[in-house]
Amino acid sequence: MTQSSVIVNDTTLRDGEQTAGVSFSAEERIAIARALAAAGVAEMEIGIPVMGAEECDNILAIASLGLPSSLMVWGRMCEPDLMAAASCGVHMVNLSIPVSDIQIRHKLGRDREWVLGTISHFVNRAQTLGMEVCVGGEDASRADPDFLLRVLDAAEAAGARRFRFADTLGLMDPFSTYKRINQLRQATSLELEMHAHNDLGMATANTLAAVLAGASHINTTVNGLGERAGNAALEESVTAMHHLYNIETGIDSRHFPDISRLVSIASGRPIPVNKSIVGDAVFTHEAGIHVDGLIKNPLNYQGVAPETVGRSHTLVLGKHSGSGAVMHAYAGIGIALTEFEAKAMLARIREHAVSTKRTPSTDDLKRFYLEAMPRASIQS
Repeated sequence: MTQSSVIVNDTTLRDGEQTAGVSFSAEERIAIARALAAAGVAEMEIGIPVMGAEECDNILAIASLGLPSSLMVWGRMCEPDLMAAASCGVHMVNLSIPVSDIQIRHKLGRDREWVLGTISHFVNRAQTLGMEVCVGGEDASRADPDFLLRVLDAAEAAGARRFRFADTLGLMDPFSTYKRINQLRQATSLELEMHAHNDLGMATANTLAAVLAGASHINTTVNGLGERAGNAALEESVTAMHHLYNIETGIDSRHFPDISRLVSIASGRPIPVNKSIVGDAVFTHEAGIHVDGLIKNPLNYQGVAPETVGRSHTLVLGKHSGSGAVMHAYAGIGIALTEFEAKAMLARIREHAVSTKRTPSTDDLKRFYLEAMPRASIQS
């Protein structure tokens, strides 16, 4: 690994909106685009112009904002899609074409030579219309490796800027991803973009593997939205690159909680409480050993400082708490407990957690103290 940075091309407004049942309003699209740009996302794929006039109007509205992010639109590698893309005020287009034999034959009814000729024609055609081109290799993960090299040669010879390697069905693992992307990196000077799907739960891992293998760009979506199981999550991919590999993205990850909530509301998709980075519970601690360690030194149980992703630690009481956490919690509400008193409170807290399936509130803690301490004093 030699690269020190990678460019994030977030596709929440294109592939993210292709999530079944998700539809953003014009105002929501603009708000999401502004939020991504404010966080420092360098590129955004913002729509599919051939869908019609309303989609084009939404794309034009975002393009007119003058955001610092570069904007891209998506289309199939055909004349109607290209002409629609050229009308939207965006200067880069991803022209997608199947590159696996199964899709070439059974989706298009064509052959490999037709694919190569189509790439040459439409990359040139797009350039005459003033657009830079990313050739989107649909189903690239199932393509014959030797044919994929011919695809890259055709794209490069025609003047494309970038090739998108799409694991369309989410069938890869990090090891095969590294091997395939590294092979392409050795064979071309094109920008290489990884587009990972999460069908087997490995989209983020495959995205990281692609970067380590030489990918210059990655596709992400906020909260991992996308077709079927979704795409590589923006918040996971960026945080992992920053903290594991010291690879820069230009993105301020402190914006992630706000962006995540914005997209969650707009998409109607709640954020799971244990969702990496942005879930409500991921910096919340209950187990006694962990809480005791965090109180002594956060580094004992802190792999990622929550402040770097706009979060903070939360210590809660429950069935697995220890007396140290109880004393800490009561000190926070102005009650200093002895070790004996803390153990008495812990019994009440555990009973409460089992019966109510929730952590005790401040009022609950005060009530436990008032109810238990007179009996504890008599017993002592």
